[in-house]
Amino acid sequence: METQDTRPATADFGFARVAQDEKAPLVADVFRSVARRYDLMNDLMSMGGHRLWKDFLISRSAVRPGQQVLDVAAGTGDLTRRFADEVGERGRVVAIDINPEMLGLGRTRLVDGGVVGNVDYLIGDAENLPLRDRQFDCVCIAFGLRNVTRITSALESMASMLRPGGRLLVLEFSRPQADFLARCYDFYSFNVIPRLGKIVAGDEASYRYLVESIRRHPDPQTLKDMMQASGLDDVGYHNLSGGIVVLHCGFRY
Repeated sequence: METQDTRPATADFGFARVAQDEKAPLVADVFRSVARRYDLMNDLMSMGGHRLWKDFLISRSAVRPGQQVLDVAAGTGDLTRRFADEVGERGRVVAIDINPEMLGLGRTRLVDGGVVGNVDYLIGDAENLPLRDRQFDCVCIAFGLRNVTRITSALESMASMLRPGGRLLVLEFSRPQADFLARCYDFYSFNVIPRLGKIVAGDEASYRYLVESIRRHPDPQTLKDMMQASGLDDVGYHNLSGGIVVLHCGFRY
């Protein structure tokens, strides 16, 4: 007679394994801790590269004036601002994030920068988006998918938001393709980034988690398969900066 496994489901939190229901609060603590220095640290860690990666995402989004965009895990609003410029006054961007501190900083930053009227802000979970299905021309998540507890649930939820012909864009860190670059990247990630976090943000542990979470994220082909399984078609991906970052794109028909 088979016995039922009653052990609680677990999830990756960096290199650690935690109960699934513990991951979201732990991730929330990370971003609550780093929120104030998040943008500065992004510039320092990527040496400004994150701006170019986000510009490439915008170029692949094909967003036009008057369209509707959902920016998931919007954080401090880098992509929200870019999308707001693209959709114009007749369009709309919904910036959603599970972390109130990050989203609040993003809203303040955008309003202070004159971005008003075509952006809505919403607290919500990527795995269960509190919005009506099939209303967006484009949905994106940048550097946030690896922080969700159930990636499959998040992909399915985001895909359900798309109108026919709409596209989902996922921008996320990965592993460089060349061995030498991978070794250099590993050294930089595990030795430099946590120290930067300690000096600049006063939080070494949170940045060590962020580095570890990249290593636990699905490789590009696996994520492509997961996106297809979520109901998306014509899924493809672009390796950026030698594979340090990957942009996936899939369509809902």
